[in-house]
Amino acid sequence: MKSELLLPAGDLVKLKTAILYGADAVYAGTPDMSLRTQSKFSLEDIKEGIDFVHQKGKKIYLTLNLYTHNKDIEKLPHFVNTLRELKPDGVLIADPGVFLYLKENAPELKRFVSTQANICSYQTVKFWQSLGATLCVLGREVSFEEMKEIRQQCPDIMLETFVHGAMCMSYSGRCLISNFLADRSANQGKCAHCCRWHYKLHLRLKDGTIKDLEITPENKDMFEYLVKEDFRPDELYEIVEDEHGAYIMNSKDLCLMPKLNHILDIGMHSLKIEGRNKTEYYAAITARSYRQAIDAYYKNPENWSPDVYMKELYTLQNRGYCLGFYDGHLTNLSQNYEYTRTLGDWLFAGSIVEWQGDDIIFELRNYIESGEFIEFLLPNSLENIRLTLQEFQDAETGEISAKVSAGQGKKIRIPASAFGMSADKVKEMLPQYCIARKPAKLKESDQIMLNHKKNEFDILCQK
Repeated sequence: MKSELLLPAGDLVKLKTAILYGADAVYAGTPDMSLRTQSKFSLEDIKEGIDFVHQKGKKIYLTLNLYTHNKDIEKLPHFVNTLRELKPDGVLIADPGVFLYLKENAPELKRFVSTQANICSYQTVKFWQSLGATLCVLGREVSFEEMKEIRQQCPDIMLETFVHGAMCMSYSGRCLISNFLADRSANQGKCAHCCRWHYKLHLRLKDGTIKDLEITPENKDMFEYLVKEDFRPDELYEIVEDEHGAYIMNSKDLCLMPKLNHILDIGMHSLKIEGRNKTEYYAAITARSYRQAIDAYYKNPENWSPDVYMKELYTLQNRGYCLGFYDGHLTNLSQNYEYTRTLGDWLFAGSIVEWQGDDIIFELRNYIESGEFIEFLLPNSLENIRLTLQEFQDAETGEISAKVSAGQGKKIRIPASAFGMSADKVKEMLPQYCIARKPAKLKESDQIMLNHKKNEFDILCQK
């Protein structure tokens, strides 16, 4: 069995981009009855997406994975009838009541158990299998050794695990912090990501007065701020604050590329990438990198190395990478105490939205100046095509300019002749939905921080 590569589809363009760059399957949802509250999909988009995926011989799974309140139950009949008409390849469910409803009212639909159900043991997998589950998504909290044992104990059901994407500070999205601080329920797909917020340290004086703790150039190197928990007196947890604030719950992003060979070796059915709200560039890079890595492993597992694929993944904007719970526990190297924004060597320049005759219609997602190169990502390899333009033609007005900026669907026209090869060859290499990137102009401090995070990940992977 060859493991499936599963990508998120936050909208129709991301769906098509993921398939173009190597996904075997995608998962998508509508805002009403799933944890996809920011989904850009309409019902018509879902239908088009299903047709597109099936025409390519791939699969698509739809989500019904919220935890229901009484008010949600009355919507179930209509939603399930719509699912029966759409005929997805599987439905992701977390709530046992919703699972039972589908089993009784839409038995032909394959029922997948979502990561929201927090499956962390083989006994739990057996429970869901006994109810008729086709696939179980393991919680992010499962270690590799646990995953391996679950696979051994449950050989007759499909298993899915996360390999890349954002980490949650709670049990796979079941966090109450957002409820308390923002009145937005993570269990209903409305998480405010309070763990990414910055928090300010204060001092409480003996008289009860609360004072700001001001970090100045004079005192910033004088102290370290540590938290001690009563039952772990020998473990001190560092809280770091700078001029931007403190990020005490800000996890780095999950990346299991360095351990991918071990996961493939035990025969996991599906490898899942998180990131439905990320850009098409994210979809293209993750799909292409993991696609090439998976194929290379199956061709030559003994000599497989993650290095070339990690180089690609570092082109993504990220918070620094970690291995999640792969080794069974997290360390301070799994947290990003310094900042919550993402950093990367490259930026999303834009994408090919269509071909008009022998011209590319290129939608901008970043500014480009005369003489600056952009790099088009080839879908079926890790190779790229660089192109330097001296001037830019507006796709609608024909106006020529020396630099262009993104915004409001801004598009430029690029003739195939600019690539120095035949138009047919360019069309073959760069079909619709191809992505382009440009080098990021990082400040020295950001470059130092980016290198620091890479070194931290190397240390994690060597343990």
